[in-house]
Amino acid sequence: MRYFNLLLVVLLCFVSSCKNENEQRLLAQQKELQKNEQIFNAINAPWQFNNLTLNPKAAATLQSWVAWQQFVNELHKKPKSSIGAFQMKARELSKKASAFTDAIPPFYDKPEIKTRLIVLQTKVQSLDLFIHLSQIPEKKVITTIQDINIEIIALQNQFNELIKKSEIPKEEGEADMIRMLDTSRAIPTIK
Repeated sequence: MRYFNLLLVVLLCFVSSCKNENEQRLLAQQKELQKNEQIFNAINAPWQFNNLTLNPKAAATLQSWVAWQQFVNELHKKPKSSIGAFQMKARELSKKASAFTDAIPPFYDKPEIKTRLIVLQTKVQSLDLFIHLSQIPEKKVITTIQDINIEIIALQNQFNELIKKSEIPKEEGEADMIRMLDTSRAIPTIK
Protein backbone atom coordinates (compact mmCIF):
# COMPACT_ATOMS: atom_id res chain seq x y z
CA MET A 1 0.00 0.00 0.00
CA ARG A 2 2.83 2.36 0.86
CA TYR A 3 4.50 1.71 -2.44
CA PHE A 4 1.27 2.31 -4.24
CA ASN A 5 0.80 5.70 -2.50
CA LEU A 6 4.41 6.64 -3.19
CA LEU A 7 4.04 5.65 -6.83
CA LEU A 8 0.83 7.66 -7.07
CA VAL A 9 2.52 10.80 -5.65
CA VAL A 10 5.46 10.45 -8.08
CA LEU A 11 3.08 9.99 -10.99
CA LEU A 12 1.06 13.09 -10.01
CA CYS A 13 4.27 15.15 -9.76
CA PHE A 14 5.35 13.94 -13.18
CA VAL A 15 2.00 14.81 -14.80
CA SER A 16 1.90 18.28 -13.22
CA SER A 17 5.48 19.01 -14.32
CA CYS A 18 4.59 18.09 -17.91
CA LYS A 19 1.74 20.61 -17.83
CA ASN A 20 4.16 23.31 -16.60
CA GLU A 21 6.59 22.54 -19.43
CA ASN A 22 3.81 22.90 -22.00
CA GLU A 23 2.77 26.23 -20.49
CA GLN A 24 6.37 27.42 -20.50
CA ARG A 25 6.77 26.34 -24.10
CA LEU A 26 3.64 28.23 -25.10
CA LEU A 27 4.85 31.35 -23.28
CA ALA A 28 8.23 31.11 -25.01
CA GLN A 29 6.52 30.78 -28.40
CA GLN A 30 4.35 33.82 -27.70
CA LYS A 31 7.41 35.86 -26.69
CA GLU A 32 9.20 34.75 -29.85
CA LEU A 33 6.20 35.76 -31.99
CA GLN A 34 6.07 39.17 -30.32
CA LYS A 35 9.80 39.64 -30.85
CA ASN A 36 9.48 38.69 -34.54
CA GLU A 37 6.59 41.15 -34.85
CA GLN A 38 8.75 43.92 -33.38
CA ILE A 39 11.62 43.08 -35.73
CA PHE A 40 9.23 42.99 -38.69
CA ASN A 41 7.88 46.43 -37.80
CA ALA A 42 11.40 47.81 -37.31
CA ILE A 43 12.63 46.49 -40.67
CA ASN A 44 9.46 47.10 -42.67
CA ALA A 45 9.62 50.90 -42.58
CA PRO A 46 13.23 51.41 -43.79
CA TRP A 47 13.05 48.60 -46.39
CA GLN A 48 12.96 50.98 -49.34
CA PHE A 49 15.55 51.12 -52.06
CA ASN A 50 16.42 54.08 -54.26
CA ASN A 51 14.98 54.29 -57.73
CA LEU A 52 17.56 54.59 -60.44
CA THR A 53 17.42 57.99 -62.10
CA LEU A 54 19.67 57.59 -65.08
CA ASN A 55 20.07 59.86 -68.04
CA PRO A 56 18.17 58.55 -71.08
CA LYS A 57 21.26 57.18 -72.86
CA ALA A 58 22.40 55.25 -69.79
CA ALA A 59 18.90 53.86 -69.30
CA ALA A 60 18.81 52.79 -72.95
CA THR A 61 22.15 50.96 -72.70
CA LEU A 62 21.04 49.21 -69.51
CA GLN A 63 17.83 47.90 -71.10
CA SER A 64 19.73 45.08 -72.80
CA TRP A 65 21.36 43.92 -69.54
CA VAL A 66 18.81 41.32 -68.45
CA ALA A 67 20.49 40.32 -65.17
CA TRP A 68 20.64 43.96 -64.04
CA GLN A 69 16.99 44.55 -64.96
CA GLN A 70 15.93 41.47 -62.98
CA PHE A 71 17.92 42.67 -59.96
CA VAL A 72 16.35 46.15 -60.10
CA ASN A 73 12.84 44.69 -60.47
CA GLU A 74 13.41 42.35 -57.53
CA LEU A 75 14.85 45.20 -55.47
CA HIS A 76 11.68 47.27 -55.72
CA LYS A 77 9.27 44.51 -54.73
CA LYS A 78 8.73 44.93 -51.00
CA PRO A 79 7.80 41.93 -48.85
CA LYS A 80 4.65 42.49 -46.81
CA SER A 81 3.75 39.59 -44.60
CA SER A 82 6.44 38.43 -42.18
CA ILE A 83 10.11 38.07 -41.33
CA GLY A 84 10.12 34.93 -43.46
CA ALA A 85 9.08 37.02 -46.46
CA PHE A 86 12.00 39.40 -45.79
CA GLN A 87 14.33 36.43 -45.54
CA MET A 88 13.12 35.01 -48.85
CA LYS A 89 13.45 38.45 -50.48
CA ALA A 90 17.01 38.87 -49.17
CA ARG A 91 17.94 35.41 -50.48
CA GLU A 92 16.47 36.22 -53.90
CA LEU A 93 18.27 39.58 -54.02
CA SER A 94 21.53 37.85 -53.18
CA LYS A 95 21.02 35.38 -56.04
CA LYS A 96 20.22 38.17 -58.49
CA ALA A 97 23.22 40.23 -57.33
CA SER A 98 25.50 37.25 -57.89
CA ALA A 99 24.19 36.88 -61.44
CA PHE A 100 24.62 40.43 -62.71
CA THR A 101 28.43 40.40 -62.59
CA ASP A 102 28.56 37.51 -65.07
CA ALA A 103 27.27 39.18 -68.24
CA ILE A 104 28.21 42.84 -68.04
CA PRO A 105 27.61 44.65 -71.34
CA PRO A 106 30.85 45.58 -73.12
CA PHE A 107 30.23 49.30 -72.69
CA TYR A 108 30.10 48.90 -68.89
CA ASP A 109 32.77 46.20 -68.65
CA LYS A 110 35.21 48.58 -66.99
CA PRO A 111 37.07 48.30 -63.67
CA GLU A 112 35.17 51.18 -62.05
CA ILE A 113 31.80 49.56 -62.80
CA LYS A 114 32.97 46.08 -61.80
CA THR A 115 34.25 47.41 -58.49
CA ARG A 116 30.97 49.15 -57.71
CA LEU A 117 29.03 46.02 -58.67
CA ILE A 118 31.17 43.86 -56.39
CA VAL A 119 30.67 46.28 -53.48
CA LEU A 120 26.91 46.28 -54.10
CA GLN A 121 26.94 42.50 -54.31
CA THR A 122 28.80 42.29 -50.98
CA LYS A 123 26.29 44.61 -49.29
CA VAL A 124 23.35 42.57 -50.57
CA GLN A 125 24.98 39.35 -49.35
CA SER A 126 25.56 40.88 -45.91
CA LEU A 127 21.87 41.84 -45.79
CA ASP A 128 21.04 38.21 -46.60
CA LEU A 129 23.37 37.06 -43.82
CA PHE A 130 22.01 39.42 -41.16
CA ILE A 131 18.37 38.70 -41.87
CA HIS A 132 18.93 34.93 -41.66
CA LEU A 133 20.54 34.97 -38.21
CA SER A 134 18.54 33.42 -35.38
CA GLN A 135 18.75 36.71 -33.45
CA ILE A 136 18.23 39.29 -36.20
CA PRO A 137 20.26 42.45 -35.51
CA GLU A 138 17.69 44.94 -36.75
CA LYS A 139 20.05 47.93 -36.49
CA LYS A 140 22.60 46.19 -38.72
CA VAL A 141 19.88 45.28 -41.20
CA ILE A 142 18.71 48.89 -41.36
CA THR A 143 22.30 50.14 -41.72
CA THR A 144 22.94 47.62 -44.50
CA ILE A 145 19.81 48.78 -46.36
CA GLN A 146 21.12 52.35 -46.15
CA ASP A 147 24.53 51.18 -47.40
CA ILE A 148 22.88 49.42 -50.34
CA ASN A 149 21.09 52.66 -51.21
CA ILE A 150 24.41 54.54 -51.10
CA GLU A 151 26.02 51.97 -53.40
CA ILE A 152 23.09 52.14 -55.82
CA ILE A 153 23.50 55.92 -56.04
CA ALA A 154 27.26 55.55 -56.58
CA LEU A 155 26.69 52.96 -59.31
CA GLN A 156 24.07 55.15 -60.95
CA ASN A 157 26.51 58.09 -60.93
CA GLN A 158 29.19 55.86 -62.46
CA PHE A 159 26.82 54.77 -65.26
CA ASN A 160 26.00 58.40 -66.01
CA GLU A 161 29.68 59.41 -65.92
CA LEU A 162 30.65 56.73 -68.42
CA ILE A 163 27.98 58.01 -70.78
CA LYS A 164 29.28 61.57 -70.38
CA LYS A 165 32.87 60.45 -71.01
CA SER A 166 31.84 58.60 -74.15
CA GLU A 167 30.21 61.75 -75.52
CA ILE A 168 33.42 63.80 -75.25
CA PRO A 169 34.91 64.02 -78.75
CA LYS A 170 38.48 62.78 -79.19
CA GLU A 171 41.08 65.05 -80.67
CA GLU A 172 42.85 64.20 -83.87
CA GLY A 173 45.57 61.64 -83.18
CA GLU A 174 44.45 60.96 -79.58
CA ALA A 175 43.45 57.37 -80.36
CA ASP A 176 46.88 56.70 -81.88
CA MET A 177 48.60 58.19 -78.85
CA ILE A 178 46.55 56.01 -76.48
CA ARG A 179 47.46 52.93 -78.50
CA MET A 180 51.15 53.89 -78.33
CA LEU A 181 50.94 54.12 -74.54
CA ASP A 182 49.61 50.56 -74.33
CA THR A 183 52.50 48.51 -72.96
CA SER A 184 51.00 45.22 -74.11
CA ARG A 185 51.62 46.30 -77.71
CA ALA A 186 55.25 47.18 -77.12
CA ILE A 187 57.93 45.37 -79.10
CA PRO A 188 59.65 42.82 -76.86
CA THR A 189 63.35 43.32 -76.31
CA ILE A 190 65.57 40.42 -77.32
CA LYS A 191 68.51 39.62 -75.04
